[in-house]
Amino acid sequence: MATHTAKYTSLPARLISLFILAVVLTTGCKNDSAPDVSNIKVDLKTYRFDLDLYAIDTNHVAEGLQKLLAKYPDFLNYYLDTVREYNIHGHFSDTTAGIRKELRTDLTYKDFVNLEDTIKSVFPDITETSKQLTDGFRYMKYYLPAYTPPRIIYLNMGLSKWATFPVDRNTFCIGLDMFLGPQFPYYRSIGVPDYMDGHFRKNYLPVSLFHTVYEFIHPFSPDDKTLLDLMIQRGKEQYFLHKVLPGTPDSVLFGFKQIQVDWCRANENLLYNFFIHQDLIYSKDAHMTTQYVNDGPYAKGLEAPDAPVKTTPGNIGTWLGYKIVSAYMEQHPKMTLAELLDQHTDPAKFLDEAKYRPK
Repeated sequence: MATHTAKYTSLPARLISLFILAVVLTTGCKNDSAPDVSNIKVDLKTYRFDLDLYAIDTNHVAEGLQKLLAKYPDFLNYYLDTVREYNIHGHFSDTTAGIRKELRTDLTYKDFVNLEDTIKSVFPDITETSKQLTDGFRYMKYYLPAYTPPRIIYLNMGLSKWATFPVDRNTFCIGLDMFLGPQFPYYRSIGVPDYMDGHFRKNYLPVSLFHTVYEFIHPFSPDDKTLLDLMIQRGKEQYFLHKVLPGTPDSVLFGFKQIQVDWCRANENLLYNFFIHQDLIYSKDAHMTTQYVNDGPYAKGLEAPDAPVKTTPGNIGTWLGYKIVSAYMEQHPKMTLAELLDQHTDPAKFLDEAKYRPK
């Protein structure tokens, strides 16, 4: 350690100064790409429903639900009867079957209690997470001024795989149990494959939420679509995510491993030519095309299934779609994000107007 320190401190002052300047310039360039949204007011309403629910006295569940109803008058019954299917339907009595046999069990069974304890340890509070979401909605209002941010309700979904979902346009839910980190041992037991690990990191939570917000407004439409159309749809979604979550690494935005991001950057031309030469770009064969715009273990046709380390992401068409959309926007500098998302240009014409030239 002492030897290493001596070597570092012996660097010429001029080189150190140049290094610091380079860092400052690099950081500045990164920040300059995002607009100043500090003057955009967003009063994001957030609620820790998971904490409120698990604070109920399990000897008096019905009484606790009455108190929750006062705080969540338009959400509690939706959660109890639609999300969790307890079939309580407002009958808040400790003799109601849904309370006696199901809800009380969920509030006392050790595995569920331990899950909530784990959530509390990873998310002791949601101050930082809510700040990230607030900033995202500020950028969203900058680009889409008419948009009104919803309230956010944080839940424990009991590992149901519901990470983020809408109740309606005014309320979106986040299952904190799906962002406990890939090291959380029970994800494998509910069938989560290892190639999805990036989606269960805490830093992916904002991406998941804004992905859900985007698809609520612009649903993904795969039916009878060419691969190019699917890539452009996914590319627009990623372009949106890059705009509302500036500074977020591509590995997080795409849910890729860094080695996969590096592969995509180094093989952009190879990837584009693969789709062209395999006659996939205008194919409507869903069996062949959808695998490239959804998460998967690796890019079929570009990597051996038994490769010990997968360097290609299955969702490689989304990455290429983002590059095409980015090229399109460079050719249309006056086009707003709202105009991009709302337009329905023919995919072939879109590609032609993008003048996309893979590197």
